[in-house]
Amino acid sequence: MDEIDSQQIAAGIASLLRPSKLYMDLQEAAQDKSVKGNFRISDIKKGLLQSIQDTEFDRPLRNYIFNHLRSGECHHSFQLSREQTPKEPISYLLKAQQNWETRIMKSLNNMCTELNMPLSRKRSEKGASELMSQWTEIGMHGREPTNIRPVYAPKDFLEAIVNIQSQNNNNTRDAGQSTMWGIIQMSLKVKDLQELRLFYSELSVNYCQVGIDDTIDSLHGFFFADHIKFGKRVITEGLSPLSQEYSKRGCPIGLRAQLWSQILGINLENIDYLYYEQLKNYVLKHELLTDKLYFKDIKLTASNDDQYFVFEDFLYQILLPFSRDTTVLNCISQTSGTPPKSYIRGKLGNEEYMVLFPPSGVIPFHGFSMYVVPLCYLYNDPVTLYYIFRKMYTRFFFRLHVISSHEEGIVSLCLLFENLLQTLEPELFFHLKRHAIQPLRIAFKWLIRAFSGFLASDQVLLLWDRILAFNSLQVLSILAAAIFSFRKSSLLKVQTFVAAESVFADLMTLQVIPLIQLVLFSK
Repeated sequence: MDEIDSQQIAAGIASLLRPSKLYMDLQEAAQDKSVKGNFRISDIKKGLLQSIQDTEFDRPLRNYIFNHLRSGECHHSFQLSREQTPKEPISYLLKAQQNWETRIMKSLNNMCTELNMPLSRKRSEKGASELMSQWTEIGMHGREPTNIRPVYAPKDFLEAIVNIQSQNNNNTRDAGQSTMWGIIQMSLKVKDLQELRLFYSELSVNYCQVGIDDTIDSLHGFFFADHIKFGKRVITEGLSPLSQEYSKRGCPIGLRAQLWSQILGINLENIDYLYYEQLKNYVLKHELLTDKLYFKDIKLTASNDDQYFVFEDFLYQILLPFSRDTTVLNCISQTSGTPPKSYIRGKLGNEEYMVLFPPSGVIPFHGFSMYVVPLCYLYNDPVTLYYIFRKMYTRFFFRLHVISSHEEGIVSLCLLFENLLQTLEPELFFHLKRHAIQPLRIAFKWLIRAFSGFLASDQVLLLWDRILAFNSLQVLSILAAAIFSFRKSSLLKVQTFVAAESVFADLMTLQVIPLIQLVLFSK
């Protein structure tokens, strides 16, 4: 990176830091040091920097910078400042995302018309009071909105992706990115098997792993004891980069919550609790149509899951405030997406009366609540849980339902899955294609939900350990290909899509880390 780029990125970080409490604390500390310190005018800048490094703010500042570099926010700010690279450089993908957004809002508005319901309405004082009294037990008192349907399901989103027509489709084979037998026909750059092996080298069988070597009968029992001991030292250090590096071999159950908080840069202060209370008050004052969508989704998914039904009340306390959180819009600014807007009732067609809806910019799909439920095993404080989920969503999960060319986006993950499976199991892929069975139509629901609800909860957490540790969602595609490879013998016997789906009816017994190692390092 050249010096100009470094300066621009530093400026981007500074602009993001300026509204934060940390910035005010640093400013106050600098003023205090400048008064008390014995600096010459020529050395005041250098002296202040050295003084700050010796204070309690050095570690939080390092973590802040690290997390914003990881999230990509400062890079986006840098791009905007230079007015050079558009959010989505591939025009047909940008057009596809715009068409998808239009389709979602049309579906939402049609639902309002059919059910004669507004997008938003003020609660009565009685309604707000009842909701407040039931806040920690909403699931027990709330009724499932039977006349509400999900705006879209994963299969609808897949069809939108499959129907995208690449403008350079004829050159796909020459580009070396052809899916050959797959249904994603776009020439996006994704990692090949060798590149994945290099990127995920610390997942190889040469390293002990949490998820394999921490079992009672493991031959490497000493590893787990040492790993826990070292993990406690990592937590004491409190540095995000160190926590992330440590987690590449997995997080011990008892340390996972603290390690994830450090990796994500979550260190709650009074102002964070006040902000959550503000979001909660927004929920009490106004009812949004998306509230009913979340209620419906929770009832259809988490409430019917043997692993997660006990967390139903937590989900309402997280997702209802989330829908009002305008800070979530920042992640949309990093993608080809645009915040959804609608017209104030009775003002259809008048652009002066267009408003963001919902305030977070997120319209949930069927299964959205499954992004939250695994986290409920780690955090029993709803406020902490809220901030962890929000950070997980804005750093990773939002890319799973936005059409873009980003290497961590859902389109690239689909392409990576198809390429991997063809590379590893060409016989299996050809057999399935010959019988009109496209593997992606089965695996897509795993990818878009990051496997939540399909694997045992402990395995989901082991998988998400690696998402955080490697700062990448690509492990989802690797695992999806590994599951197909693992069930190869059964799949070679099927001749219909229904029969192929039945092979994957139960994934609860699968062990995540051995499967990933099987794909990456066994051949």
